[in-house]
Amino acid sequence: MNETKKRVGQTFLSATEKPVFQIAHRRLPHWILEDAAYYITFRVKHDNISYSERVAVLNHILNGDQKYYRLSAAVIMPDHVHLIITPFTQFPLSRIMKGIKGVSARKINQLRRKTGSIWQDESFDRIIRDYNEFLEKLNYIYNNPIKAELCSVPEEYSALYICIQDTDNLTNRQTGMSAPPVNDKDK
Repeated sequence: MNETKKRVGQTFLSATEKPVFQIAHRRLPHWILEDAAYYITFRVKHDNISYSERVAVLNHILNGDQKYYRLSAAVIMPDHVHLIITPFTQFPLSRIMKGIKGVSARKINQLRRKTGSIWQDESFDRIIRDYNEFLEKLNYIYNNPIKAELCSVPEEYSALYICIQDTDNLTNRQTGMSAPPVNDKDK
């Protein structure tokens, strides 16, 4: 993997810190920034995964929440997965993704009583830059099962997870922006 390192100004974090921004390359570029939230997509290599397989993948992803990363949202679709996660400092995103994809592939293969690759080699990841982008990605994940006609309301879809309380935490840590005011009526 080729890596490029750049200094990042105070756009993302406080002025007292100057984190090192890195870019790693395989086929896709992977931007690396400590304490950043990421929107991640990875795809099935062949065919689709069944409903029970999707639930098994979600359960595995939920198992890593608060151990390796903070999970804000996840949806497991028949042919792809979307996540919003914030890796804990000691766990690089590449290692987290290897764990998610490797263990979930093993679980799917156990359910199928087969062996072989389940996921495409690379994942698409994007650093979430601000609160509006976070809400955009969260909304996309939330509505993805409806758009794919897998359910009529997101709450019916068992391979969907949303942690609403993370929205305020994200804005202050990752972007340096404050969250929009919350009305007491909205709580």
